[in-house]
Amino acid sequence: MSKGIALSVTASTLFAVMYYYTSLLTPLSGVEIYGWRMLLTVPCMTVFMLLSGEWRRVLELLRRIPALPKLIGGLILSSALLGVQLWLFMWAPLNGYSLDVSLGYFLLPLAMVLTGRIAYGESLSYLQKIAVFFASLGVLNELYQVGGFSWATLVVVVGYPLYFVLRKYLKTDNLGGLWVDMTLMLPVAYWFVRGGEQGFGVFDQYPALAWLIPLLGLISASALVVYIIASRLLPFSLFGLLSYVEPVLLLGVALLLGESIKPGEWLTYIPIWLAVVVLVFEGFKHLMRQRRP
Repeated sequence: MSKGIALSVTASTLFAVMYYYTSLLTPLSGVEIYGWRMLLTVPCMTVFMLLSGEWRRVLELLRRIPALPKLIGGLILSSALLGVQLWLFMWAPLNGYSLDVSLGYFLLPLAMVLTGRIAYGESLSYLQKIAVFFASLGVLNELYQVGGFSWATLVVVVGYPLYFVLRKYLKTDNLGGLWVDMTLMLPVAYWFVRGGEQGFGVFDQYPALAWLIPLLGLISASALVVYIIASRLLPFSLFGLLSYVEPVLLLGVALLLGESIKPGEWLTYIPIWLAVVVLVFEGFKHLMRQRRP
């Protein structure tokens, strides 16, 4: 378990490093960085799946397509939903939206709780109701202050639950489904890089990127692999608790990049942070019950 905890925190740290890393890849745009990330990550992920025996998941999924042609449309939609999230993750730090995206990741666990209630009829526990109440206070303050959340925040809060619901419906909620989603992004990623202002000749114009861009792929692939290994070593509840480390680190990166929380926004962030604390407390109680003999 201690190894799993260390790996989970390492994965969250690597994702946060990648969030900041985009600021070092001048003059690449957010879409170019996203393109390079996909082009470099998918091959590394393929090697990992071949070595770990997970490649059978891909084969199982591909065998289902001839018998269910509609699955193709679902896979394209699933890939698009994930692609938007991965693009936003690379684009936001370069365009002043890193704080908005980090807020989206803070709200995401609550959005998932409500999605389970709406989509699958899952009941809310007493502590989850308290968490929803605190989060609602933050939402109401944001509506009062600026009339609504940033589009970047909404993309995370709405997009990820839709993606997870779709994967569950398609029965592709495994590593094979994730690989197919990312592989379907490759033509778009190639087009983003080729059609970008720098193109594939970027290394001739900016020699430093010859090692910075491959390092981006290494960080991305390492974060994904470490995340997957951690998910296998840890109980689900503890793994879920540790997922809250990432938005905290993303917030730190946003502040490091020069963004700041305005005075009126504290009444948005504090209730949402309290909601997250309540969910963490509930998860910790559940974990302790599981460990009792």
